[in-house]
Amino acid sequence: MAARAQHSGPAANGGGAPALLPLLLLLLSAAAIIPRGDGQNLITEDVTVVEGDVATISCRVKNSDDSVIQLLNPNRQTIYFRDFRPLKDSRFQLVNFSNSELRVSLTNVSISDEGRYFCQLYTDPPQEIYTTITVLVPPRNLVIDIQKEIAVEGEEIELNCTAMASRPATTIRWFKGNKELTGKSEVEQWSDMYTVTSQLLLKVGREDDGVPVICLVDHPAVKDLQTQRYLEVMYKPQVRVSQNYPVQGLTREGEPLELTCAAFGKPQPTDMRWLRVDDEMPQHVVVSGSNLLISNLNKTDNGTYRCEASNAVGKSHADYMLFVYDTTATTEPAVHDSRAGEEGAIRSVDHAVVGGVVAVVVFAMLCLLIILGRYFARHKGTYFTHEAKGADDAADADTAIINAEGGQNNSEEKKEYFI
Repeated sequence: MAARAQHSGPAANGGGAPALLPLLLLLLSAAAIIPRGDGQNLITEDVTVVEGDVATISCRVKNSDDSVIQLLNPNRQTIYFRDFRPLKDSRFQLVNFSNSELRVSLTNVSISDEGRYFCQLYTDPPQEIYTTITVLVPPRNLVIDIQKEIAVEGEEIELNCTAMASRPATTIRWFKGNKELTGKSEVEQWSDMYTVTSQLLLKVGREDDGVPVICLVDHPAVKDLQTQRYLEVMYKPQVRVSQNYPVQGLTREGEPLELTCAAFGKPQPTDMRWLRVDDEMPQHVVVSGSNLLISNLNKTDNGTYRCEASNAVGKSHADYMLFVYDTTATTEPAVHDSRAGEEGAIRSVDHAVVGGVVAVVVFAMLCLLIILGRYFARHKGTYFTHEAKGADDAADADTAIINAEGGQNNSEEKKEYFI
């Protein structure tokens, strides 16, 4: 059900009076003393309605026997007796009347209309059941208050979203863009109404600039009720150095070099300058705004050139490492000489480190060879050979073997050493 503007109307229980006919007076007096039955032949349903909308109350008879049906308000005043309306509240209108149903509509529902409404059937014994009207009230206002209209990157800001005068209490959800965040809610009750305030603590970064923070309401009386505020975040510059010339290839002696520095921040950087790290800027270097030009490169130009930019938030820089090659150089360097970043970090491969690693490996291999040599020198192999004495004088081979087996104890022991 869509939310509507809130209006107050006459109460369902106010201003009613019975008809002046004596018969009706008698009937209404009798209705007040009818004992409540079990309602086994009556059917009705509870009604939930948004304030200002229309509620429909239906009293139905399962097995009609032409008994009289009437509808009473929470004060047990008769709203309709059959198809006659004694109550003067014109918001009640007859929708349908028959021997099996009495259906009544109540327009412009307000909080005062909430309560139990009674369906009565004049049978023997009389029957009665009740239906409950529940009135929902959507939040009348939804507001986001932000602690700081303009935040600085890295700060934590506080946002508060308030949903006022709802019934029942509202559930508040937070979103930053499409990401849901968690807030902390407090509920205050005023009479039958509830005011809910949700607090959100948010640490902002440069990526949050221009991003909407949304406060969304979950309430049975309203759909898609939300409000939002756009974050405004200031941050220090992001700096980048690019090489315009040479477009590709090596920076060789005698050739020109042109660099451009680009900086983006909020607010936009107002101060930008070039410098040479750990050395003075060569006199033949031309700096024009964000551009740096060296028309004739030589070996003395080698070094790191830095572009610095600053704004009201802070300062950042980016570095370019220049290495001038000989004019005969024809191959591309393994690693590009220019490196730029927000903090100007230079990550290049140190060839001296590679040479050091190779030297360590060679030294380790030599040590291993020396250790193995000393090990084998200290553990010499020893074995013995036994020659059969007199084998040369044997008449045949069998005799030689017999002499060898018998003469082992007399054979000379010979030692041979293997190194």
